[in-house]
Amino acid sequence: MSLHSTKRSILFGALALSLLSGQAGAFDLQNGVISEQEVLGAQKAWGDAVVAISRDHETGGVAAAKAKAEAALDGAYGYQFGPVLFKPTLTKQPHTFRTTREGALSYFVGGNPKFPEDTGFALKGWRKVEIRNVAIQLHGQTATTLGNVMFTDKDGKVTTVDKSWTFRKDDRGVVRIVQHHSSLPFTGN
Repeated sequence: MSLHSTKRSILFGALALSLLSGQAGAFDLQNGVISEQEVLGAQKAWGDAVVAISRDHETGGVAAAKAKAEAALDGAYGYQFGPVLFKPTLTKQPHTFRTTREGALSYFVGGNPKFPEDTGFALKGWRKVEIRNVAIQLHGQTATTLGNVMFTDKDGKVTTVDKSWTFRKDDRGVVRIVQHHSSLPFTGN
């Protein structure tokens, strides 16, 4: 038996023992396959973050909302993979697409002179976000959804958008948004 195969046998043996004992510890392996429950959880976390940003804005001002938005972006989006393909609902040329964290942050909370048209979508007093998927496609390490998101503000007014997301797991097993497209439903006008 070679030294290489001996080391491999020891590693696999230690992994098997740790798994059997229920203490995988340093041998934790991340499953790259995304489940429907993980997708639904990521969507819910995104909606909860939008509500939390609105609430923090009301109680702590723009600085509090910006801090919450930064944490939400870092927790939900996959900028570590490269550009995120983000097309927010209410954007126009020359800033229709937001492939950087800076552009996404500006859309959520405004205040960036590079994006002067941004007023802060997440600062609109949202109280509830409901997601209704029409379909979810699971493709191993990625998943794509299509459907509607309903945002309810503090006055009870509901704004509905058409939305698609693509998710990918990072190397720690966290489901990340790598594509996010949102638009207002076509009204025929």
